[in-house]
Amino acid sequence: MATKSKKKPSPKKKSAATKSRTAKSAKTPKPARAAGTDPKRVAAILAKLDEAYPSATCELKHENPFQLLVSTILSAQCTDVRVNQVTETLYKKYPDPKAFAYATPSELEQDIRPTGFFRNKTKSVMGASKAIIDKFGGQVPRTMEEILTLPGVARKTGNVVLGTAYGIASGVVVDTHVLRLSRRLDLSRNEDPKKVEQDLMKIIPQEKWIQFSHQLIWHGRRVCFARKPKCIECNMESLCYAKDKTV
Repeated sequence: MATKSKKKPSPKKKSAATKSRTAKSAKTPKPARAAGTDPKRVAAILAKLDEAYPSATCELKHENPFQLLVSTILSAQCTDVRVNQVTETLYKKYPDPKAFAYATPSELEQDIRPTGFFRNKTKSVMGASKAIIDKFGGQVPRTMEEILTLPGVARKTGNVVLGTAYGIASGVVVDTHVLRLSRRLDLSRNEDPKKVEQDLMKIIPQEKWIQFSHQLIWHGRRVCFARKPKCIECNMESLCYAKDKTV
């Protein structure tokens, strides 16, 4: 007589709730640290900059807005230290816009030669000086729209003069240090200074625009060097995740 084969007990099916719990535990990632332009991270960076550089300011020596304008034009592709060395005697020889506007071009070229690109800078300084006399009554204009009409003046120069000389936060100064460190700190992923400025204006409170630029420039000159950053001395090290950190 044939015996009936016993059926093997089928494995118990997992309930839907058990499956759900298992799936959730498998997919739950580890908490990620705040990155990029997360408001809390940006606020922490600003706080660290305030802590490290509470009195940061423009390092171009000047006595008035016009001198700052000229110094900023001369600072293109040149250090502030070298510009200050040149302007120490330059402003005694050319004390006002009229003196620059009607200077002898070849003579002015030699006076500013140590700053580099002296021919183009001479044209810009003389052109800006004449425009200030003819269009603005001898005074450096106080709006970005007007200051950009001056020969040799772009947004960086405009922001430096408006922010430092007049305390007007019209934008964020994006020089070589601000451009480099904004990307290093992942505050912007753009390479064009104009786009980087727009990125920074979106995440930095307007009342901090002027000081933020000064602080980041100071940080780039004193700690976060392009070739060999002093990460061990950086108070923002814990907030920075640059690939070439030295600690």
